[in-house]
Formats: sequence, structure tokens, C-alpha cells
Amino acid sequence: MRRVYLLPNIVTAFGLACGLFIIFKINLLQTAGGDYELVHISALLLLIAVIADFMDGALARALHAESAFGFVFDTLADAISFGVVPSVLLLKTLSLEQGTSLSFFAITGAMIYSLCGVVRLVRFNVRSTEVKGNKELTAAEKKHFTGLPIPASAAAAVSINFFLLSPWVQRWLPVSDTHRAIALSCVMIILGYLMVCRLKFPSLKMLHFRIPSFHLALVTVISAIFILYGILYFYSFILVFVSWAYIAIALVLSLIRLIAGKKSKTLEDFEPEPDDFVNN
Repeated sequence: MRRVYLLPNIVTAFGLACGLFIIFKINLLQTAGGDYELVHISALLLLIAVIADFMDGALARALHAESAFGFVFDTLADAISFGVVPSVLLLKTLSLEQGTSLSFFAITGAMIYSLCGVVRLVRFNVRSTEVKGNKELTAAEKKHFTGLPIPASAAAAVSINFFLLSPWVQRWLPVSDTHRAIALSCVMIILGYLMVCRLKFPSLKMLHFRIPSFHLALVTVISAIFILYGILYFYSFILVFVSWAYIAIALVLSLIRLIAGKKSKTLEDFEPEPDDFVNN
């Protein structure tokens, strides 16, 4: 029976290997600068790491193989794959001269992103420990996330870098290296804030579809065809659209809740949590 407990950790290790491979591959390059193929490969590996991050937790729950080791291992793997990789990829794809104000700004943005990502993971672990054993709080935690999840943040960070380097953008909407560096650095800072903010972001676990199994299978197959075709030929567009659409939807829902007020039941689940983490 103990062999079963290895399976979730093997999947976690595989996702971590994807993140480490990106870092090592990037550092083998002799010169810095925008490289579309490098970012393309990195984005594909990041997608695999996201899938592995989703699968290891699902497998652990399905096999009743959750453990303290797996919990900590998954957190460290996420910190590297989703907290460090986007920052390293950002700095390596920017042609910046050392000692300039622009390079300092880019490094600051990358550091803020990685630091906030680690803080986001620590806060999530603390919260998960606090609600463990409480069925109501556990159910509420599964419906949404407090702060932008770090896999979604990594996808958003890499996708905008990937999109700006794509041949279509370079041809029709050329962006200079300076403007790209400023834009990407600002994006990293914004994503860092979203990870540690108290806003709610929806979880895929809150989606429930009451449709016949045949229709569900048909929709799944059609969706898979479009997704695979999009990944093969329009990956930069698909990735940037999906990742930033998720962020936009969550922000719109939080804004509607803010306008509706606490007395209204509209989108009650998206009421921002009070900032009581420091007091605890």
C-alpha cells in the first residue's frame, strides 16, 4: 500500500523538474535578449507544471494519500516553478544593460513578484492548517482563493512575455525593448500585489455542470480539439487570453460585490477577507 503514496509525490517532482529545466536551460544561454522559441518552450513546460500541480493534489485526495511531506514538497515545488521561473525568464529575455535605472526597475519587479509568490504560498499553507477539520470553512476555501493563485499568476506573467515576443505582435504592433521591459516589470509588480491581496478568485471546484454524461463527453472532446489546436498554432494568444480573462473576471466580480455592499447577497462569496493575517 505504501507504493500508492509515492504517486502524488512523483507527479509533484515531475512538475518541479519542468520548472528547474526552464531555469537551467535559460542559464545555458550565452547572451540575454528576447528569444521567442525559448519562451515558447518555457510556456509549454509551465503548462505541464500547472497540470502536474493540479494532478498531484487530486491524486492525493483520491487515493487518501495526503501527507505532511507531500504538502511541504508541493509548496516548495510551486515556489520554484511558479514563483522563480517567471522572474528568471523575464530578466533573461530582456536586453538590459547592468547598472541602468531600467535594469534596476526590472530586477525590482522580478523580486517583488517572487517574494509575493512565496508569501502567497505561506499564507495559503497557514490558512489550510487553520481550517483543517472544520467542514464549513474547508468547503468555503474550496470555492475560492484569497489572492491570485500562484500557478495562474505564473501563467499570466509568462503569457504576456510570450505574447509580446510573438511574430504577429512584432510584425503588426512592434514594441521596443525599453517599452517591453517597462510593461513587463509593471505587470510583475501588479501580479505580485494580486497574489497577496485579500480579493477572492474563483476556484474551478465551484463549477458544477448538470448535463447528461453524453453531452458532457461531447463538449469535452470538442473543447479539447479547440484547445489542442490553439496550443499548436496560437498558443501565445490562447495563453494570454485565458490567463488574463481569469484575472479580469475575478476583479469584475469583486468590483460588483464592492458596489453591491455588505448588506446585499450579490456575490457574497467574493467579499474581500479582512486583513487579519498580521494580527494572528
